[in-house]
Parts: sequence; C-alpha cells; structure tokens
Amino acid sequence: MEKDRVFAVKKKIVEPFLFDAQVTGVFDDMLNRSVPFYRENIVRQSQLAADYYQTGSRIYDLGCSHGNLGIQILRCFKDKPFQMIGVDASTPMIDRYNQRLKNEPNASQVTLICKRMEEIDIENASVVLINLTLQFLDIERRHNLIQTIFSGMKKDGVLLLTEKTVHPEPELNRLELDYYRRFKLENGYSELEISQKRDALEKVLVPDTVETHMDRLATVGFKYRDIWLKWFNFTSMIAIK
Repeated sequence: MEKDRVFAVKKKIVEPFLFDAQVTGVFDDMLNRSVPFYRENIVRQSQLAADYYQTGSRIYDLGCSHGNLGIQILRCFKDKPFQMIGVDASTPMIDRYNQRLKNEPNASQVTLICKRMEEIDIENASVVLINLTLQFLDIERRHNLIQTIFSGMKKDGVLLLTEKTVHPEPELNRLELDYYRRFKLENGYSELEISQKRDALEKVLVPDTVETHMDRLATVGFKYRDIWLKWFNFTSMIAIK
C-alpha cells in the first residue's frame, strides 16, 4: 500500500482537494489513517446491504471511489445474484475500480458509471449507499438528491449514509475536531499535513450537523432513521423507507 504523502511537503499555494490520480494512488492509506473505524464501517455496510437487498432490485453505491465497499459487497453476496451500480465523478477512481474488478469472479454484476451522483436516475433500488460523499455536494443540492433516492427506492429499501458532521454547540465541535486531530497525529500525519489538507478541503467539504441530516431524511419521507455508528465528527446513519 503506497503511503499518503500528498500534503507532506510545504506548498506555496494549497489548491482545492481533488480526487485525482495522485490521491487515487494513496487512497487506501489515506482512508485507513483518516477515517476512524473505516474497515469496520464497510464490513457492516456490506452485511446490511445483503440483509436489505430485494431480489430483482438494484444497489446504488454513490461516490463509490475505487471500490472498497463495492468489492466487500461482492464478497459478502458470494454466489447470490444481484445488481449493483457504482457511481463516481473521478475518472482515476473509476479506472482503478475497473482494474480491481478483473480479479473478482462475479464482477459482471457491477456496472460503473463516471458521473456526478446527482446526475443519476435512481430506479428500483432496495439499497443506496453514500460514504463520505454527500459532504462534497453543494448544500442546496443535498435535499434534492435525498429526495431522488427516496423516490427511486422500493418499500422497505434502505439508505446507508456516512458523513463527517459538525456539532452545533461550539464547545463540543471544538472537542470533536481536537480528537480527530489527535487521531490523525497518532496515525502518523504531521501538523503540516493536517493543516494543508484542512486548507485544501475548506469550501470543498462542507459538513452538516447530525440534526440536519436526520431532518432531511424525515422530510423526504423515510419512516425509520437511526445512527448506527458515531465517532466524534464521523456519523453513520441508516434510513428505511
């Protein structure tokens, strides 16, 4: 696994964060060192996808990146037939995902689309997954996307949503950010790397509060909504139609 050193050298100008070829090449290391409980999260999501999948329907993985969750789902389903559509706006990520699928025996059940997730029609879905991706979408477009997902989802279908979140109380928000900074330092990132990545993500990644997410899910019509995993400013939610 190639080590993430994207922000290890001092930059004169820190450009906005992009999911380009450089990031794609070190993405696994970046995820493992930057996202608490990352492996646990995708294992449980793949199991939930298998539990809630309805025969003859579709799974949508919106913001699928280079396929860690999708391949975990493939292996979780084993020989059980299903249809999954992976969507990502990054060409390097989709290219890497396609390369990985060549080693998977049931890869024909996965269709990859290189588009922005809000450009996709959701149809006949029983499972929709959004992992750390809604936060990159313009705030004013988030409600419409969740509404589109709900409208294209079968009864008893499930939305699994994981996001960085912001706490509405300044003191608790400070605490969450401080512990996330500690987490990254403990995983080998330097203060320079943390600072430069934060600058690169400013105005690119705009988190919502947990309450905003829950209100949005309720407003579009999801009957059941819950948080199944939370670690300071990372929140994994489940919503059932």
